[in-house]
Amino acid sequence: MNKTIKSTIYLGLAFLMMGLLFYSSSQPYGEQSVTGILDQLLANEPLKGLLSPIRFTYAGSEVSIAASGYNEFIEFFIRKAAHFGSYFLLALFWFLGLKERVSGVYLTALLSFMLTVGYASFDEFHQGLTPDRTPLLEDILLDSVGAFTAIVLSLLYFLVWKKSHSSKRKFKRTY
Repeated sequence: MNKTIKSTIYLGLAFLMMGLLFYSSSQPYGEQSVTGILDQLLANEPLKGLLSPIRFTYAGSEVSIAASGYNEFIEFFIRKAAHFGSYFLLALFWFLGLKERVSGVYLTALLSFMLTVGYASFDEFHQGLTPDRTPLLEDILLDSVGAFTAIVLSLLYFLVWKKSHSSKRKFKRTY
């Protein structure tokens, strides 16, 4: 498959991801909650003894089993992993879609990061317009960490791993 088609597919995936995030942000919290499923799957509260000492503050609220209950505590981590993972993928898709269209891998990385963090900011604003949702600066920061991780791994791949493997292929003799 040629590079232009691949980059177009990746840009399409970036826009698809943005659409999924927009749809997700349009739903009230109650429609997205997975605590009902967790009530069934984690009825015995596995690892409660191990997780109970964990306490920290996120967006001004305590996150702990004591403060919110076992399943809500687990759901918090599921939701935050979804934030990280979604924006990791969005940044990766931007990077892969733009690398053939933008001159310079560092400019591609910067542009991909800025587009992703800009969308994360817009998405949190959008959540503020959705009933039963709260926009959080902390979520934008978490989204940014996901995006940054994707960009760093992409840069490492394209600048280190791929470069070293392509130079090995050049000097390989065929008999």
